Amino acid sequence: MLEADYHDLLDPETWQFIRDSARHFPPDSDRLPLAEQRALHAGLCRAFRAPLPPDVTLTDRTFGTRPCRLYEPAAPAGTVLFLHGGGFVLGGLDAFDDLCAEIAAGTGLRTVAVDYRLAPEYPHPAAFHDALRAAQAVAQAFPGPLVLMGEDAGGALAASVAHALRGRRALAGQVLVCPMLGGALDRVSALTHATAPMLSRQDVLRMGALRHGGREPAADPTADALRDTDFRGLPPTLIVTAQCDPLTDDGRAYRDAIRAAAGRARWIEEPGLVHGFLRARHRVPRAAASFARILQAASAMAHDRFAAARPG
Repeated sequence: MLEADYHDLLDPETWQFIRDSARHFPPDSDRLPLAEQRALHAGLCRAFRAPLPPDVTLTDRTFGTRPCRLYEPAAPAGTVLFLHGGGFVLGGLDAFDDLCAEIAAGTGLRTVAVDYRLAPEYPHPAAFHDALRAAQAVAQAFPGPLVLMGEDAGGALAASVAHALRGRRALAGQVLVCPMLGGALDRVSALTHATAPMLSRQDVLRMGALRHGGREPAADPTADALRDTDFRGLPPTLIVTAQCDPLTDDGRAYRDAIRAAAGRARWIEEPGLVHGFLRARHRVPRAAASFARILQAASAMAHDRFAAARPG
């Protein structure tokens, strides 16, 4: 199978985003000690940090024993629980601070970011337990619509929490952006985009090994939602993936599994974008448009107006 030709697929703005990212977090950073990788990732996030919206109040709180950050717009109509990306080994509250503030401002929903424990110091299921307990605590603290949202590894955690909570707590929806859902790495996208900019197939394998302590993961939906055997009773779901990402077929597979179980799910594969494109939302028009769709969907879910019956 031929690999994709990114010179044809990516526009100049996206290529500039890739080059700027590489200056702060070089593609061979995985060879460095993990502490240095985390420092580089923090520097990357600072370099792309946008000014915080002035009409959002930030407060550090604890939910479910984990440090969290609460972003409150005026008169919030519900809550978003946000789980950050970073391949289960990178990231934290400061890394996605501006993104979460913009989610709160753009949706009118209070947003709670969770500082879950990272691998390899805390292998699976530590991060899942942190996310689940935080979701339960947030739901108790803020009755009303609750939307789960996650990017990359956070998308995996959000989906697994949605599976764990069905029948126990009604969720307004889940929004998963470039999620790692545990699809087979011999899928078309994993091979076609094996060496994609920003995330390669080898990166996915390496992070999975760190997450699971080098062990082969079990067929466990608390780790990978696509490993579940029952997709009934899940909340309305939007999966947004990037065309130039080895994980993009996970979005299609998850949508199809939910729909086969009579659920409401929509999958959008964003053309000409790469993994981690949310960081480019102020630099790449395609990323900005996708972020606007994500905000619109989260708001619609909170108001029970999400339309999953569109193409995709």
